[in-house]
Amino acid sequence: MYTGRSGSETGSLNFEVLEIKMTPLIEFDVMNLVLENFQLRAVAALLWLAFVPTVAAQQASSIPVSRLIQPEELAKVIQPSKGEKPLLLQVGSHVLYSQAHIPGSEYVGAGSTDSGLQQLRKRVESLPRKKFIVIYCGCCPWTHCPNVKPADDALQAMGFTNVKVLYIANNFGADWVDKGYPVAKGA
Repeated sequence: MYTGRSGSETGSLNFEVLEIKMTPLIEFDVMNLVLENFQLRAVAALLWLAFVPTVAAQQASSIPVSRLIQPEELAKVIQPSKGEKPLLLQVGSHVLYSQAHIPGSEYVGAGSTDSGLQQLRKRVESLPRKKFIVIYCGCCPWTHCPNVKPADDALQAMGFTNVKVLYIANNFGADWVDKGYPVAKGA
């Protein structure tokens, strides 16, 4: 058996060739099969990359409007002496949280990761199921956010009945910071 590389010395396709005597026609067919397999894998990878944003877009957009809270409404709710304050949980990236977040909010991890969802569940597991909770991300436009839907689903599955998802149409900077709503930075 011979192990070799396709193409130039810096080629990236490794293959193994059995030491059998082949006619040029059979050899050509074997190489075509290898090339077709590589092409099929490349097409599959491109299709997967095209599909992922579509799934993410459907995720955030599938949260019922009744479970959304608009930025202006949340800004009023978190003002001093305005009744019960929600537990504010940021479920996006830590970098975004450290740059700017809603005062009093806690970072619990990205909702699109298993570790983020585990941290979210751990944070809320001992709370009453009627606790007012607001989750938000703001990493990107709503139609592309991969974090809020999994986090919302996790809270719903745990039986929480008073959860709102902050609707951030574009990103946290444009829809919260630039509108002059309260902001904290760090950690």
